[in-house]
Amino acid sequence: MDDLLTIAGKSYSSRLLVGTGKYKDFAQTREAIDASGAQIVTVAIRRTNIGQDPNAPSLLDALPPSQFTYLPNTAGCYTAEDAIRTLRLARELLDDHKLVKLEVLGDPHTLFPNMPETLKAAEVLVKEGFEVMVYCADDPIQARMLEDIGCVAVMPLASLIGSGMGILNPWNVQLIRNAVKVPVLVDAGVGTASDAAIAMELGCDGVLMNTAIALAQDPVRMAGAMKKGVEAGREAFLAGRMPKKFYTASPSSPTTGLIGS
Repeated sequence: MDDLLTIAGKSYSSRLLVGTGKYKDFAQTREAIDASGAQIVTVAIRRTNIGQDPNAPSLLDALPPSQFTYLPNTAGCYTAEDAIRTLRLARELLDDHKLVKLEVLGDPHTLFPNMPETLKAAEVLVKEGFEVMVYCADDPIQARMLEDIGCVAVMPLASLIGSGMGILNPWNVQLIRNAVKVPVLVDAGVGTASDAAIAMELGCDGVLMNTAIALAQDPVRMAGAMKKGVEAGREAFLAGRMPKKFYTASPSSPTTGLIGS
């Protein structure tokens, strides 16, 4: 394939990134990840065992790092200091792993990003050699600031985490796509496959999701649907949609050389 997603110098054939939380068990997690085709899986260091508890089942057994690229995240962190400490722990647990997802939340009700704390944490983590993908507000100015700091990808929310509301402000997503050169991935708020397709049609480089798959009535089947949605949206973006023509109809068949004319 020649249409690859490249993040921090490594290329992936799948543009769908999938979270590992909220499934009924690690077996279902693995089945859903396989159905999604995802190669990058994100894991909440504060909520999922990847070696912190040697006496409990580990996600590393269900999803071996030899088969997947891990993206440890800072879900549940509300300060820059907390997020930095969490990712330092992840680096230790995953043998000097550098690719991480930074998210610093503003409050437990909306889980909206706290951008001042996010920017502060990003500066420290980049200086320490982390390759930072960052959950952020759908603000092109702050997205550019994160790129200038050295983040390897920006991930604006489509809508609130876990809401399933889809992309509420597609215009801002496009502004961000046009404002930065690093990959742009929609993160948070995707509810179904059409949301994923829309994100890709807007020109996003990928989509990250968890709840939309894990809390579907059939998570494994939904994972497969999301895979197809991302692929269809990417194909449509590359194909280039027809221009919208307001107030003007255009017949789909030729108007000359009609039979009997």
